Amino acid sequence: MEKIYQIFPQELITFVLVTLFSLLIGLSQRKMSLKKEGEGAEKTFFGTDRTFTFIGILGYLLYILDPTDMRLFMGGGLALVILFGLNYYVKMAQHNIFGITTIVTGLITYCLAPIVVTQPSWFYIMVVVTVLLFTEMKSTFTEIAQHMQNDEMITLAKFLAISGIILPMLPNENLIPGINLTPYTVWLATVVVSGISYLSYLLKRYVFKESGTLLAGIIGGLYSSTATISVLARRCKHAKEREIPGYVAAMLMAVSMMYLRFLILIPIFSLKIFQSAYPYLLIMSFVSAIVAWFISRKTDKNEALENNDEEDEESSNPLEFKVALIFAILFVVFTVVTHFTLIYAGTGGLNILSFLSGLSDITPFILTLLQDTGSLAVSVAVACTLQAIISNNLMKMCYALFFSGRRKEMLPYLTTGFSIVIGVNALLLLFFYL
Repeated sequence: MEKIYQIFPQELITFVLVTLFSLLIGLSQRKMSLKKEGEGAEKTFFGTDRTFTFIGILGYLLYILDPTDMRLFMGGGLALVILFGLNYYVKMAQHNIFGITTIVTGLITYCLAPIVVTQPSWFYIMVVVTVLLFTEMKSTFTEIAQHMQNDEMITLAKFLAISGIILPMLPNENLIPGINLTPYTVWLATVVVSGISYLSYLLKRYVFKESGTLLAGIIGGLYSSTATISVLARRCKHAKEREIPGYVAAMLMAVSMMYLRFLILIPIFSLKIFQSAYPYLLIMSFVSAIVAWFISRKTDKNEALENNDEEDEESSNPLEFKVALIFAILFVVFTVVTHFTLIYAGTGGLNILSFLSGLSDITPFILTLLQDTGSLAVSVAVACTLQAIISNNLMKMCYALFFSGRRKEMLPYLTTGFSIVIGVNALLLLFFYL
C-alpha cells in the first residue's frame, strides 16, 4: 500500500477504499433485503448499497475535517445513532422486528474511514471481510444451531476451560524426582489430543454429516482409528456383500489418518524426534491410503451411495471429562513405567513395552517417548514408536475380525489390506535399524 501512496495521493486512495468497502457492505445489505422481499416480508432495512456508501463517505469527510479532536466525526456518529434508533423503533413497533444487524453494520461502515487511515491494510481488509462473511452466513449459523446438541456449547466451554484456564495455571515442576513429568506436560498432552479429536468430531457432525463410509473412516481416524474401525466392523457385520470392500477401505483410511495424526502431535512435543520419524510416518500414511483405494475399487458404487443415509450417531463427544482424565492417567502411568523400564531393563525392555502398548491406546505411550528424559536416544524413541504402531495395527485387525463376527466375505480384503500395511511398516522398521 505504501508503494501506491508514492504514486497517488494518500487522500485519493483512502477515499476510493472507503467508498469501495462501503459499497460492498451495502450490496450485501441489498442482497439480504431482496431475500426478505422474496419471502414476502416487509422491507424494513435502513438502507442498502447507496445508503451505506454515503454513510462511509460521510464518515470520511467528517473525519478529515477534524482528525485531531474528531468532534465532527463524533457528532455525525451521534446523528447516525439517532436515525438508526428511530428506524429500530418503527421496526419494533409496526413490524415486530427486533434485529439490530443492519444498525451495527451501518455503524461499522461509518467507522471505516479512521480505520483505513490509521490501521495497516491487513487489518481493515480483515474487518470488511469479516462483515461480509457474517452478513452472508446467517442461514449457515441457523442450520448449525438447529443441528447442535443440547450440551454442545457446554462441551465447547469445557474445552476452553481445560485449555485456556486450567493449563496456564498448572505448575511446570516434576511430580516425581528424576522423572520428567509435570502437571503442565500431562495436561498439555491431554489438551492437544482432545483438541484434535474434538476437531474431527465437529467436522463429522457439522461439515460432513452426510458423508459416506470412506469419508467417515478418514474423519474418524483423526479422532480414534481404533474406535472408528470397531464401529465400521459392527456395521460390516450386517452389510451387503458388495459393500464389504468399502468398509475395509474405510478402516484402512482410518489407519492412514492415524499416521497423519501423529505427524501433527509429534512436532508439538519434540522436533528432533519428528525430523527422524516423519519420513516413515508419511510413507505409511501413503501406503495405507493406496491400499484402501485399491480395495475401494471393488465396491459397488450404487450400494455405497445407498449406505450414506445409514450413518448413525455412535460417535460420542470426545471432550467428556472422564475421557480426558483416562488419557491423563494413562499418560502418567506410561511415563512412570517407561522411566523404570529404562532403568531396570534398558532399551530391550522398552522395545518389549512398545509392542505391549499396542494392545491399548498407543497415543499416551508415544507421547511419553517424546518427553525429554535425557536418557532416551532419538533413534530409540522412533523405533519404539514404529513398533507400537505395528502392534496396534495388528490389534486393530483383530478388533475388526471380532466385531464383524468373523464374516468370511470380509476376511480376504481385511487380511490382505492390513498385512500389506503391517508388512511395509515392518520393512521400514528394519530399514531404520539398518
